Amino acid sequence: MKMRTIKLEPEFLLEALRGKVTSFATNLPENLELLNVKYDLFSDYVLAIVRSDGFDDIEEAYPVPEFKVVYAKLSQTESKPATLIKPEPLRENKRFQVNTEIRAVEEEFSPEQRELLSFTVDGDFVIIKPVQYLKDEWNEINDVVRSLGGKWIKGDFSSYWAIPLQQS
Repeated sequence: MKMRTIKLEPEFLLEALRGKVTSFATNLPENLELLNVKYDLFSDYVLAIVRSDGFDDIEEAYPVPEFKVVYAKLSQTESKPATLIKPEPLRENKRFQVNTEIRAVEEEFSPEQRELLSFTVDGDFVIIKPVQYLKDEWNEINDVVRSLGGKWIKGDFSSYWAIPLQQS
């Protein structure tokens, strides 16, 4: 496979992503593979590194020689807008149930205590980690966690509370 660098104008790439293409590249091989894309801020170009067996053999003076892209304009009748992907209606799924469980656990704590804690879900547990060193607040928070059926997990580097999610 032979690699080449292609310079694209940012506007062309943005129009292609939006589905409003007014021109297209005509001399690119069919078996083209995209390896890397970078935006060069100083030259205002998008640089794409591609490879294909269809590229002509060129004496390689650079590590990756540049490939000149030839554009052809589409007529107004050929231009078709991209079809929009309609999002599925919001359903009550597991993520929604998990967020509800986290909110229910968070509501058990006072606003001052919530500022000292981070809440996440790991498997069947709500994990509560202190975001800073807890002094007198630790005992109060531990009492709330124990009332919810949770326990303190002491680790070597990280300690946290684990509260089992309510199974319904």
